[in-house]
Amino acid sequence: MRFHLIDRIETCAPREHITARKVTSAEETYWQDTGDGPVLPFGLALEALCQSATWLIMLSTDHRLRAALLAVGEATAHRPVRPGEVLRMHATVESMTEEAALLDGTVTVDGENVLEASGILCALIDAERLDDPAATRRMAHQLQGGGPVG
Repeated sequence: MRFHLIDRIETCAPREHITARKVTSAEETYWQDTGDGPVLPFGLALEALCQSATWLIMLSTDHRLRAALLAVGEATAHRPVRPGEVLRMHATVESMTEEAALLDGTVTVDGENVLEASGILCALIDAERLDDPAATRRMAHQLQGGGPVG
């Protein structure tokens, strides 16, 4: 199953940084029951950050390249995410070539860090190998507040 964990791209400075958001809902299927109420699995919070980084790479390269995760140097969860909370993912490019990118990032809820990750290493691959370029451009347009594309 494929999860789209980005609802909106709030800011993007190509080759520098991106801020994106995800409004969570109790109706989504990925919540993990901990006995103390449902929480977002740590891996999905990290995935939301990595999806933000992927959009940063695609927007930085006019959709030519897409990030494929190779490794995460370090990732720390600070507290669980609960249904109804709004995640804000902020990813920053530390270095980038045509072959690879290294990024750092955070996931916050109401300004509080819930996850920090550093040393996110991605191979940059031809985006057309993974998705239809026209569909990717439409989705980018929608995520950046452009509304439906005909």
